[in-house]
Amino acid sequence: MPHVAIIGTRGYPSYYGGFETAVRKLAPYLADQGWTVTVYSREGAVRADDPDLDRRVNVVYTRGLEKKSLSTLSYGYTAARDAVKRGVDVALVMNVANGFFLPMLKRAGIPTLVNVDGIEWVRAKWGFLARTMFKWGATLTARYGDQLVYDAREIARFWKERFKREGVFIPYGGDPVPTLPVEPGYVSGEYALIVARFVPENTVPEFIEAARDIARTHKVIFVGSTGYGGELDHQVRELANANSNVAWLGHVADDRRLFALWQHAGAYFHGHSVGGTNPALVQAMAAGAPVVARDTLYNREVLGTGGAFTGPTPTAIAESMAAMLNSSERQLRAREVSLARAQEDYRWSAVCNRYDASLRALLSASASLAPLERPDEPSSIGRIR
Repeated sequence: MPHVAIIGTRGYPSYYGGFETAVRKLAPYLADQGWTVTVYSREGAVRADDPDLDRRVNVVYTRGLEKKSLSTLSYGYTAARDAVKRGVDVALVMNVANGFFLPMLKRAGIPTLVNVDGIEWVRAKWGFLARTMFKWGATLTARYGDQLVYDAREIARFWKERFKREGVFIPYGGDPVPTLPVEPGYVSGEYALIVARFVPENTVPEFIEAARDIARTHKVIFVGSTGYGGELDHQVRELANANSNVAWLGHVADDRRLFALWQHAGAYFHGHSVGGTNPALVQAMAAGAPVVARDTLYNREVLGTGGAFTGPTPTAIAESMAAMLNSSERQLRAREVSLARAQEDYRWSAVCNRYDASLRALLSASASLAPLERPDEPSSIGRIR
């Protein structure tokens, strides 16, 4: 059985972000296809008794520094070092920050498939040192990554122009959502919703101001946080405490509850401005949410020509959300657009199949790739390196 190591996420199974969601879907799929799968994880980020854990997936904990600008680098280094010791056949590496460790993997003869994510060095949440790290990581990824994965065609265009690298297009997927009960205390189709990490590039500051107007006539639900505590958390907390029409639910780890919030929203605001295909947007679409998205190339690529788009100012956001909330006809049309796009282009089965095919292509192209038959390895949950 060929052995794949997945490096660069918080672990398996984790519910933190898009990379983690992808790994939750991909790791069991690869096991179904005959792979030995090892996912590198962070202590405390995953639960060994998680009911979603597939015991065929080897979960290996490595050490690192839990600092905002150092966690990815430190955990990436210890994971890559362990993968070399294990002699895995191929590595799926998430995030260009781990580009610093691609030379180590290459020297060990381990071919790499690298998901480059978005253009991290333009994100406002990072300081100068972190942005510099991402730029260098991207340069090293372009030089040493054997195959690159782009989650959006606009990201692929950027990498071709900036780094002269081609790659494969593999977006995120969405889970089909059955009819779910509405959140207690709310009426289906009559509340506004935002689901986002509280950072400026997700247009959260502008939505906070817009929410003051929206809440005059409709309820508003905030889902998310900064992750590290911060001014935007404080602003949302103050707004929710001062206005009975505003609720802050924090991070919602229960998928069914989150899917239900999307499914019954009267208008879901998606303000992400940096990056490629956003996994929250894809899942919101799969839930049939009526999306009002910030007008960007990335959001237009995902939603298509039938999407509803708005400018990034509080006034424009409030007006666009009100137009959706006050029209059942617009809501129905937006729900139909979301569901059709999700079913046509963003299904997890197709996403996982593309990863499997890309990993196998790397194996076939590698000089070390005579088929390797290895005995099944025991689960390594709880190992710390």
